[in-house]
Amino acid sequence: MKAERARLARLKRLEKLRAIARQTALSEAGRAEARLADLETLGQRTATLITGYATRTDADCGADLVRQRIYLGELQRMATRTDADVARARDQADARAAEAAAAERSRAAVEDRATATAQRIARHQAAAAVPLGARPSRKT
Repeated sequence: MKAERARLARLKRLEKLRAIARQTALSEAGRAEARLADLETLGQRTATLITGYATRTDADCGADLVRQRIYLGELQRMATRTDADVARARDQADARAAEAAAAERSRAAVEDRATATAQRIARHQAAAAVPLGARPSRKT
C-alpha cells in the first residue's frame, strides 16, 4: 500500500511536468502558426505589388520603363524567397503541432496511470475498512 502511494505521488509529479511540457509545446506551436500567417500575408502583399507594377503603363520614357522592370524583377525575387520561407514556416508549424499532440498524449497517459493507481488505492482502503469475518447486521 505504501509503495502504491509513493507511485501515485511520483505519477502526480510526472503529470505536472508533462503538463508544463504540453504548455510549452502549445506555445511554440502558436508562435510557429503566427509566423506562418505573417509570412503568408507578406506573400500576398508582394503578389499584389507585382500585379500592380506588371500592369503599369505610365512610363514617360525608356528609362522609366527600365526602372519599373528592374523593380518588378526585385519584387519577383522577393516573392520567390517569401514562398520558400512560407514553405519552411508551414513545415515548422506542422512539426510544432505534432510535438504538441505528442505532449498531450504523453500527459494523458500519465494521468490515466495516476487515476488507475488512485482507484486501486481507494479499493484497497475500502476493503481494509470492512473487518474480516464481519457479519452484516440482522434486520428483525
